[in-house]
Amino acid sequence: MSGESIEPRAQVLGVDLGGTAIKLGRFSRDGACLHSLSVPTPQPSTPEAVLAAMAEAIAQIDPEKQAIAIGVGTPGPADATGRIARVAINLIGWHNVPLADWLEAKTERPVIIANDANCAGLGEAWLGAGRWYQNLILLTLGTGVGGAIILNGKLFVGHHGTAGELGLITLNPEGPPCNSGNRGSLESYTSVQAIRRRTGMEPEELGMLALAGDSQALAFWQTYGRDLGAGLASLIYVLTPEAIIIGGGVSASADFFLPHRFG
Repeated sequence: MSGESIEPRAQVLGVDLGGTAIKLGRFSRDGACLHSLSVPTPQPSTPEAVLAAMAEAIAQIDPEKQAIAIGVGTPGPADATGRIARVAINLIGWHNVPLADWLEAKTERPVIIANDANCAGLGEAWLGAGRWYQNLILLTLGTGVGGAIILNGKLFVGHHGTAGELGLITLNPEGPPCNSGNRGSLESYTSVQAIRRRTGMEPEELGMLALAGDSQALAFWQTYGRDLGAGLASLIYVLTPEAIIIGGGVSASADFFLPHRFG
């Protein structure tokens, strides 16, 4: 083998843009995470501020530029070519932002963008809790509520590439306004923002209180579970998935709300 050069294993970067945090991972091509990093999302979260924070974080996690490409999950629909963030529902000023072009100019590496929940759904279907199923849905309970649909082993995105916004289905047409322009959406009842509005507290606080046996916190999670269950029931009737995967930060309190999802 003398004299032969062995190229290093190809690596890629994954970036998850959220309303609260930007999470990054450097991965081998088989999906193993080699390094991870989380930085706060700038507030206000304008495209320019987010781009600067993202580029700085990429330089931190991959100072030697070992990754050959970058994938970014954004909290909203991307165009069919994976270049433009059409809208990021819970970020400020995000309308038809050419994020891939901007980030390529900053990092000198190819970039593709996609809806963050779709990215999560593909990850779960490839290596996660969904790898045994051909038909599944995923909900991410975070700053907003995202969704992904896997049908016959493939991601379903519709003819415009923007299908699967499961958090925007309507629970109550007279309910609280949603940043999407809808009213009473699943997101407006079950997202982190909704929890703050309904309780004045963070999900983590409510989870700790429930763990300690606080009756008000337990009652809230029971109501939360019923609201989530109403949304899931509608999705089940339409899509008949083999499995439903729940992710996102709020899922840390699943022990308190899942028992009440269909109560």
